[in-house]
Amino acid sequence: MANILVAEDERDIRELINFTLSFAGHTVTQAENGSQAVDVAQEVKPDLILMDVRMPKMTGYEACRQMKEIDGIKDIPVVFLSAKGQDEEVQTGIDAGAIAYILKPFAPDEL
Repeated sequence: MANILVAEDERDIRELINFTLSFAGHTVTQAENGSQAVDVAQEVKPDLILMDVRMPKMTGYEACRQMKEIDGIKDIPVVFLSAKGQDEEVQTGIDAGAIAYILKPFAPDEL
């Protein structure tokens, strides 16, 4: 199965995602903010990154843009998780380099 990096500042949401993906057989690595996500992504080179948009230290958009500039991780797909579903927000995520945008709240089977 896949190795997935989950970058989410809300512990409860992060743990729910971890449980859901682990139960499905995936390996999950966690980060608590955008800056940590960039560092962890370079260490573990995950198959996929699920990332919240609004996080401390560095937003998901900023982290994604930074990741897309780093040769070792720039091709890893990023999917944003956010409660902000306006067209402008989704477009900003896609422009930052994400392949998809999942709106919160989401059902575990959506992951």
